[in-house]
Amino acid sequence: MKIRIISGIYGGRNIKAPDSNATHPMSERVRNALFNIVSDEVKGANVLDAFAGSGAVGLEALSRGAAHVTFVERDRQASNALIDNVALLHAEHLATLVHATVESWARTNDSQFDIILVDPPYDDTQFSTAFLLTKLLKPNGLMVLSYSGRGEAPTGTNGVVVVDNRSYGTAALAFYRKKDV
Repeated sequence: MKIRIISGIYGGRNIKAPDSNATHPMSERVRNALFNIVSDEVKGANVLDAFAGSGAVGLEALSRGAAHVTFVERDRQASNALIDNVALLHAEHLATLVHATVESWARTNDSQFDIILVDPPYDDTQFSTAFLLTKLLKPNGLMVLSYSGRGEAPTGTNGVVVVDNRSYGTAALAFYRKKDV
C-alpha cells in the first residue's frame, strides 16, 4: 500500500505503509484537514509523531516546514517502513526514530514539543497514554488526537484543554492546547 505526501517539499511523493494490521494510516482527507488547520504552527516546529506507523503524519509535518520530528513506533514492520520512508525522502537529519511503546518512551523522556500528533490504533485508543504525553508539550503547545468517530474524546487534563473537535466520518480529531503558564 502506498501513501501520498499531500503538500510541501515532499508533496506528491509516495511512501510505503507496513504490511501489518498493527497500524491504520490516517486517511489523506483527514491528514489534509489536519494540516490545513495547523499549517501556521507547523513551520519551524519541533513535532512528536506518537504511534507513528509509516510516518505519514510526521513526514507531512516535515514536508510542510517542521524543523524536526520525533517518531515513536513499537511495531517492527511499521518501524522498518518508517526507516525506509525517512531515507526515501532524505530526511534523516530532520528526524529521530524511536522503536518503543509510546507509554514507556514518554515515561522516560523530558523533551519538549511545540506540536504532538497522536494517532493510536482505533481498536486500542490508549487515551491515558495520549495524556501522559501532555507533560512533553511546551507552554501554549498543541496536541492533536486522532480517534475513531465513535464516542467522545477526553476533555483534557493538567492544564491542557480542548480547543477544537472535528469529525470526518469514521475518524475524528481533537485539538488540545497547553495553557501558557
